[in-house]
Amino acid sequence: MGEITIVKVDNSRQMKAFVQLPERIYAGNQYYVPDLDSDIQDMFNPKKNTALKYADIQAFLAYREGKVVGRIAGIINRNANERWKQSCVRFGLIEFEDDIAISKALLQAVEQWGAERGMTQIQGPMGIIDFDKEGMLVEDFDLMGSMIDIYNPPYYPRHMEQLGYEKEVDWLQVRVEIPKEVPAKYARVANLSKEMFGLKVRKLNRKEILGEYGQRVFRLMNEAYAPIFGYSDLTEEMVTDLIKKYIPILDPDLITTVENEKGEMVCAAVTTGSLSHTLRKSNGTLFPFGWVHFVKTLFFKNEDTANMMLIAVRPDMQGLGVNALVFDDLIPIYNRKGYKYAETGPQLEDNVKELSQWKPLNPKIQKRRRCWIKTIEL
Repeated sequence: MGEITIVKVDNSRQMKAFVQLPERIYAGNQYYVPDLDSDIQDMFNPKKNTALKYADIQAFLAYREGKVVGRIAGIINRNANERWKQSCVRFGLIEFEDDIAISKALLQAVEQWGAERGMTQIQGPMGIIDFDKEGMLVEDFDLMGSMIDIYNPPYYPRHMEQLGYEKEVDWLQVRVEIPKEVPAKYARVANLSKEMFGLKVRKLNRKEILGEYGQRVFRLMNEAYAPIFGYSDLTEEMVTDLIKKYIPILDPDLITTVENEKGEMVCAAVTTGSLSHTLRKSNGTLFPFGWVHFVKTLFFKNEDTANMMLIAVRPDMQGLGVNALVFDDLIPIYNRKGYKYAETGPQLEDNVKELSQWKPLNPKIQKRRRCWIKTIEL
């Protein structure tokens, strides 16, 4: 086998190779869900990604005998490092053929890049912000991926262990079968919350999502998620980027906010219909014909699963049953729209409060994924 060469991506031809590598890695894999090519390209573009005002990113490609055999991105989130008082370089978007020489060379490239910038540890896979995909799949490789999480082959975690990486945290995901009626416990708690705290559900329209109310949702997220591993605040500019990215696929019916008597937002839940099968059919591209699959799914026939992207509760209202109002609102809507299942994004395994909220829905815990960490020693 030939020598592995690592190259920094610095032109459009190399970026195209970076974006397209997964097509070959996952050829014939029935569980992999591709990213939109444009989303990956935009991640590296300061004009499209204002998070790059607060972070550095560098893409790398691994070549063997002129053929691309792996990719990785190095990321330094300066805000996160300051908040958590650490000096970590993150790795993300990692893909590689099943050869330890390739994964070793890729990770060493990020370690070196990070060390040159004063970093002492490497962790990942993580993105720039929490809305980027994070966590390497370590179990349940025979389950369909989604647009909001990472899918990877079973050999990836084996490579990480062989290269001396250790578990930093694990995330779990929850999948539930949507009941025909709101469980009695949710209905009861929802009514109590309304009576005791003067809470009410408020639905948003697209204009409100694009305006001040969209910003309110994410300000609430900043407040609620502040103690969570690796989190760093989203600025108004970042929020605007996110809203512009997701507004084409958002159904306002699937977004629920809860307000108190003062009109203050105390809870927000953003959910979407799954696009897993749609992304597979489009192969991650909108043009020339990929958009047809999105139109069919978004306007004519939903997939059978809803993705719960975030549920944020104001810290002083946590543990008071506010989430029950969200479920009381969404379950009838899911049924009306034909959704049979709902799946959360990754949730930290030690976040008992978060995981326990699903008990009335007979949850299935699945898709364990891991953030790895290692001290940089060069």
